[in-house]
Amino acid sequence: MSDVPVGHHHDSGWYEIRLEGHLDSRWAAWFDAPSLTNASDGTTVIQSQVADQAALHGLLQKVRDIGLPLLSVTQVEPTSPTPPQNPKPHTPPASTKENHAMTSIRPEAATKRVPMDSPRKTALAAGVLYLITFSSIPTLALYGPVRTDPNYITGPGPDTATLWGGALEMVVALACIGTAVALYPVVKRQNEAVALGFVGARVLEAAAIVTGVVCLLSVVTLRQAGAGADALPTGQALAAMYGWTFLLGQTLMPAVNALLLGSLLYRSRLVPRVFPLLGLIGAPLLLASTTATYFGINDTLSVWSVLATAPIALWEFSLGVWLVTKGFSPSPITKGMTAAVSAPTPRDIRA
Repeated sequence: MSDVPVGHHHDSGWYEIRLEGHLDSRWAAWFDAPSLTNASDGTTVIQSQVADQAALHGLLQKVRDIGLPLLSVTQVEPTSPTPPQNPKPHTPPASTKENHAMTSIRPEAATKRVPMDSPRKTALAAGVLYLITFSSIPTLALYGPVRTDPNYITGPGPDTATLWGGALEMVVALACIGTAVALYPVVKRQNEAVALGFVGARVLEAAAIVTGVVCLLSVVTLRQAGAGADALPTGQALAAMYGWTFLLGQTLMPAVNALLLGSLLYRSRLVPRVFPLLGLIGAPLLLASTTATYFGINDTLSVWSVLATAPIALWEFSLGVWLVTKGFSPSPITKGMTAAVSAPTPRDIRA
C-alpha cells in the first residue's frame, strides 16, 4: 500500500482517515479512535485526535497493518472548541474536504461474532483439500499390474484395481486445484505474482495427473475390447506415457509448488515457519532426484527417490493438519481479511 501524503499539517488535532472497504466497529479500539463510521460509498472513515506528528505516523502504521487500501488523510476541524471525551453519542468532526453520507454502527454491533471467520474457513478448506491429496498413495499398488505387465492387454484382468486407482487420482487432481483456489485470496496479499504462479503450477500438476489416468484407462479399454496381441505395443506405449506424466506431474511439480507456496507462507508467517522451511529444503532434493530420473541415472521408486520425496510429503501433510486444526496464525494479512468481510447487519445500523 502506498503512503498518502498528509499535506502540510504537522500540529496536534483531529484527522480523518478514509479506507477502502468497511470495517466492523470493534476496530475502533484497535485505532484508539472515538469515531469509526462506514460511508455509503463503500469506504470507512476513522476520525481521531493525535497529539503530534509521531502519533499520526503511529496511527498510519496501524492502517498499514490491517492491509486495507488507504485513500486519504485529512486534517479536520472539530465541531466544538474542545472535543468531548467519551461522547454519548459522539458526533464526529466535520471534514474540511468533503461531506459524505454516512451510517454509524451502534456499539452493540461490536459484540456480535460469527461462529467462524473467513480466514478460518479458508484455512479449514485448504487443509482438508491438502489431506485429500494423500488419497493417491494406494495407486502405487492399484496400478501395479497395468504398469508393469507388458502383456496386460491379453491377460485375464481384472481391471477393478486400475479403475479404482483412476477414480482416486481424479479426486486428487481436483483437490490439487482446490488447494490453490482456496489459498490464493490469502497468499496474494503477500505477493500476487507468486500466488498466481502457484495456482498455475497446481493446475498444471492436475492436468498431468488427468493425462496419466487417461493413458491407463485406455489400456483397460483395449483389454476389455479384446484388442489382442496386436495392441500390445500400444498398451506398452500408454503405460510409458503414464510413467512420464507421473515424473513430470506428480514428482516435479510438487517441488515447484513447495518453492512458490513455501516462500509465500514463510514471508507472511501465516503458519509456523518450520512448515514452509520443510518445503523449501525438500524442493531442491526432489528437483535433483527428478532430474536424475529424467536422464536415466535414477529410478522413480528407488530409495534415493523415496528419501528425496519425504520432506515434501511431510511438508504438505503437516501443512494440511495445521490448517485444519489451528488455521492461519494472526498476522496483518488475516487482520485485513477479517476487516474486509466484517459488515454490520441492517438492524445494527442507524442513519
